[in-house]
Amino acid sequence: MISYGKTDIGMCRSVNQDSIFFSDKNIGNLPNLYIVADGMGGHKAGDFASAHAVEWFVDYVKNCQYKNPITILKTGIAAINDRLLEQSAQHVELKGMGTTFVVAVIMPEQMYVANIGDSRLYVMGEEPRQITLDHSLVEELIRTGQLERRKVRFHPEKNIITRALGTSNEAVPDFFEIHLKPEEKIVLCSDGLTNMVEDDEICDIVMQKQFVDKICEQLIDRANYYCGTYGSLSS
Repeated sequence: MISYGKTDIGMCRSVNQDSIFFSDKNIGNLPNLYIVADGMGGHKAGDFASAHAVEWFVDYVKNCQYKNPITILKTGIAAINDRLLEQSAQHVELKGMGTTFVVAVIMPEQMYVANIGDSRLYVMGEEPRQITLDHSLVEELIRTGQLERRKVRFHPEKNIITRALGTSNEAVPDFFEIHLKPEEKIVLCSDGLTNMVEDDEICDIVMQKQFVDKICEQLIDRANYYCGTYGSLSS
């Protein structure tokens, strides 16, 4: 298994609030670890929330004595949420901060995923499969039949997040256990990609026979191209 990751400030924002971590080797009792976090709450606060959530979570996993992947993910997310709330209470400039958080652990033919917020995990094969569910206002409107999915991109309230780390005393992530096929590929990303590039195009790029670093660069290039052409759909 080979992974690659990169964040990019893009053409529509002045600050990059995304943070990532990826390792194909053991981290603590986990065989690998992949994380994407997208901060919110002002420039400094958003940067702090995403960067420290990732850093603290990796440290937690390194020192965690649990063996079960879901237990590690669940307890780790709860611990990071508490630390973010503590920092927010102690530093006025961090008040109101939060971050999305999607994390995956891949076993032979099996993947464990936890998600809170609207950063996503996809399984790419013959077609894209969005595994995570967005915790956002527009997703709630879609589920209740008040909004058509094709209208989401241009909805004025598409950036309202209903769940995130650091915003509530109790973090409530979703957990997924996914069976994987050998030919499938995994994508974790923030809305900096999905706001700009349709799922089918992301899948077409990912499934090309290229090295993973080239695939990642091409995804970023496409997101920047659409942002430069149409402007930010998420501002």
